[in-house]
Amino acid sequence: MSERVPITPATRVAELLDAYPQLEEVLIRQAPAFTALKNPILRRTVAKVATLEKAAQVGGVPVRDLVATLRKAAGLGAELPVAGTDATPAESVGPQEAPPAWVREEQVRVTLDAEKLLEAGEVPLPRVQRALQEIEVGQLVKLVSGFRPAPLIEAVERGGHRTCMVQAGPTTFHTYLCRTH
Repeated sequence: MSERVPITPATRVAELLDAYPQLEEVLIRQAPAFTALKNPILRRTVAKVATLEKAAQVGGVPVRDLVATLRKAAGLGAELPVAGTDATPAESVGPQEAPPAWVREEQVRVTLDAEKLLEAGEVPLPRVQRALQEIEVGQLVKLVSGFRPAPLIEAVERGGHRTCMVQAGPTTFHTYLCRTH
């Protein structure tokens, strides 16, 4: 089966690990955030929809490097061309940069800890979506995580809301989600 599953930025993480179970440890070695794949809830939910491109964003590694490493470990040879896929969320700031003006701590109405939610067996996205429904337009939900929550950010943006991820430390991210409607 593994010959029929290509390893590209569009490959879903669960599909990759189903076809190449030996790549789980290779993937985890690429970024500490990937250890979350050992969580069965995350594995059954997020891994089924997250692509390697999104996983690279979460892990903070270039997708080109991630795909090349996985292809090599799977014995597939040369890296596939990957053009223009090193994207990060639209508004993303590092530890030394100021967030956009709309990100104001006094507007935070709900703060959620992604690690604690996952440890409790809860997927953060539905909790974030509920929190966004419960606050007023212009108010914020703050998600604290030890990883870049790229798939969550994408889902919230698809819902028409603003997002900004701030890297608060080497492995700490604060994602601000603003209700827009």
